[in-house]
Amino acid sequence: MKISSAFPRYTDFEPAVPVYCVTPNDGRTIHRFFDTSPFSPSGRYMALFRMPYEDRLPRPGDSGEIVVIDLHSGEETVAASTCGWEPQMGTNLQWAGSDEALLYNDVDTSNWQPFGVRLHPFSGEKKRLDGGVYKASPDGSTVLSANMLTMQRTQYGYGVIVPPEHVPRNTDLRDDDGLYVTDTRTGRCRLLASLKHVMQTAEPKIDVDYDNFEFYGFHSKYNPQGTKLIFTIRWFSKDIEPKIDVMSQRALRFAVFTMNADGSGIKTAVPPEQWEKGGHHINWFPDGENLSMNLNIDRDGMRFVRCRYDGTGLTKMFDDILGSGHPTIHPNGRHILTDVYAHESLAFGDGTTPLRLIDRTTGAETALVRIPTETEHQKTHSVLRVDPHPAWDHEHQWIAFNAYVGGTRRVYVADLRDVLT
Repeated sequence: MKISSAFPRYTDFEPAVPVYCVTPNDGRTIHRFFDTSPFSPSGRYMALFRMPYEDRLPRPGDSGEIVVIDLHSGEETVAASTCGWEPQMGTNLQWAGSDEALLYNDVDTSNWQPFGVRLHPFSGEKKRLDGGVYKASPDGSTVLSANMLTMQRTQYGYGVIVPPEHVPRNTDLRDDDGLYVTDTRTGRCRLLASLKHVMQTAEPKIDVDYDNFEFYGFHSKYNPQGTKLIFTIRWFSKDIEPKIDVMSQRALRFAVFTMNADGSGIKTAVPPEQWEKGGHHINWFPDGENLSMNLNIDRDGMRFVRCRYDGTGLTKMFDDILGSGHPTIHPNGRHILTDVYAHESLAFGDGTTPLRLIDRTTGAETALVRIPTETEHQKTHSVLRVDPHPAWDHEHQWIAFNAYVGGTRRVYVADLRDVLT
């Protein structure tokens, strides 16, 4: 990878690796999430999302920008605009298997219906997709999504914003809502697995009184091989009010399911009795068979934990190293990369947080960079925080991450080649 001299180095607190700001001018910019790479397959470009503002929750119909950064020349291009975004994941912008295809969400403001878009970032050619965009398959031919409208029922930040009267409620266990898959070439969308089918057929079975809860889909993601996928379902009591952003009321229950890419072989990977101990950020191991996550498995603090896709083999990776943030496992099987929330004990207490690289064989830990991430706006609503979401490039040698520097959101890249040897 080549980095233009137009991008200034970040040197505060003496980073352990070279770090560059790729959004030194306009701020308000983020990359998507820790499980997708904002770097294009060739490594030359980055796809980022720029918010119209960052001091308040988004309003229906307000549009942000799809920004493409040329890492070789330092040039920045606004490739499109969209009304389909929220503060944590932006518009779920991601590459679709090549430098010539991007995927993201938009909203038709005439009827407040969300839809996906496949964009050629250089010609501007667009293809409208019938389904939403959450996580693309490794080759970009399909994209998964739960119902983008109902995500805000359980948590702000990850779907799209429309007027409240256009947000459906799942007053029963639905057989016409759940996990959707969209062909990114034809644009056709189909329901891959309904909420009812997943909850009632997954093994091991979850014991829950369906009549007393509302159920909603949330995270979905393919494994690196494109053969299996994760789907998370959340539910809350019908007595809860308001029935929006229920996560902030600490009244949600969770379960993580896996299935084959065709929707068969549904397994309960992490049941609610584990998640209620305190846990977050499930992800695939590079082998496509195991899952990683943060979990307070022994109720004595968060730990890095793994299990198989069928829920067996749940175990801590370390006894004495605390879990944090958004962990991923490097394909070498040796390194864990993660960040730290500003409220976690591993943060520095002054609004700065570290990026952590942990050697799974020795337990040695490197603080790659210490950088500001806490915003003054997250005191009014936690969704206005900045999560670094460290994500690898396609060669797994560089990373991208978000930070809050100079009073605005910015995106940085770091060269990890020397610390991965």
